[in-house]
Amino acid sequence: MKLTKKGYIPRLIDKTIEENLKTFGAISIEGPKWCGKTWTALNHSKSVVYLNNTADNFREKHLAEMDVNLVLDKDKPELIDEWQEVPAIWDAVRFKCDQDSDRGKYILTGSSVPVSDKIRHSGAGRICKMRMYTMSLYESGDSSGDVSLRDLFNNKVKNKLVNKVELKKIAELIVRGGWPETINLSISGAMRIARSYIDAVLDKDIIEIDGIKRDKVKMEMLLRSLARNESTISGNNVLMKDVDDNVTEEDITISRNTIADYLNVLSRLHLIENQNSFMYKIRSRLNVGKNPKRHFVDPSLGCAILNITPEKLMNDLETMGLYFEALCERDLKIYAESIDAKLYHYRENDTGIEVDAIIEIADGEYGAIEIKLGANKEEEAATSLKKFYELAEVKPKFMCIICGLYDAVVKRKDGIYVLPITALKP
Repeated sequence: MKLTKKGYIPRLIDKTIEENLKTFGAISIEGPKWCGKTWTALNHSKSVVYLNNTADNFREKHLAEMDVNLVLDKDKPELIDEWQEVPAIWDAVRFKCDQDSDRGKYILTGSSVPVSDKIRHSGAGRICKMRMYTMSLYESGDSSGDVSLRDLFNNKVKNKLVNKVELKKIAELIVRGGWPETINLSISGAMRIARSYIDAVLDKDIIEIDGIKRDKVKMEMLLRSLARNESTISGNNVLMKDVDDNVTEEDITISRNTIADYLNVLSRLHLIENQNSFMYKIRSRLNVGKNPKRHFVDPSLGCAILNITPEKLMNDLETMGLYFEALCERDLKIYAESIDAKLYHYRENDTGIEVDAIIEIADGEYGAIEIKLGANKEEEAATSLKKFYELAEVKPKFMCIICGLYDAVVKRKDGIYVLPITALKP
């Protein structure tokens, strides 16, 4: 009998977990704290070991530290929650998977990446690594799912009217984020949770991840810089200058090495994501940008860091546009990975032609997507997509404009789709 929690909301990753448990001896689900990894893993498990359980004074963690085999003998699939607390578990699970051909024996969940020298084997072929994120709008019930990503690739999207979402609602969705605990909370309650998340990162996580003491003030300054540069292509030099330009104390500076180390920590905590550049289907003579676009794993984190409320977003539409893009690209990444696809962006340095999102499926076909908060930017987005189309050696399977304030799914005369993010699903 599975250990599914009462009130569990199904996630898109559930199907992939089921498939991987039939293929691999074990799976490892990685993602930020509070994104729902444990509840989702319990939905597929028959037993569980909690390594960070304070209720029994970390009994199972202590057992694992003495002999990992003491916690690897329960009913299968067995969930080892927060396995990185005892890194030796990874190699032990890998060894267990080598002993027979049984599939789906272990599910590991982790909210941080442990120091690599504590793990001797990659687990390749035995342990399948999976990434999990916060909830998309479709998972949280805030997208109707009237049109699917698959249908866009298959040219099966039909024109239809859909519910229009008001500007205030979009602002609230951005600030609330996709944390399972906030879905049914008030916006003020959701904001407090996001802020407490950042406080926990600064007070504990940046040190506990590897035992190295880091400067809380400098890390907070870096987080503020990342929040100010959300959805932009900003190299480490830009972040360093941004921090230096915004410090109020003369003795606080941040070096290039410190920036690199702190970014690595945030990445290992699964708090930031890079949206890499797409270069494979474009003429090689062009000066194509290679820098990734930076994102927090959920736009609510950037809002919490800068104390952004829905009202502040609505009074600053430029900032809201960037955070709306972050919201859409969070969802596009989740949807893409659920259909075995990848999310990129494109920028051509010489002319400035860019595309907000490129989704490439396994067979190499891809779609180009522009993201605009208001429908008044539709023609601007269409012009950008058409310029990109002319550059591409291999033409995109579809082109699409995702809007915030839109009440229909339509295919324009030029073949470009227009639709609201609140109507999309995988």
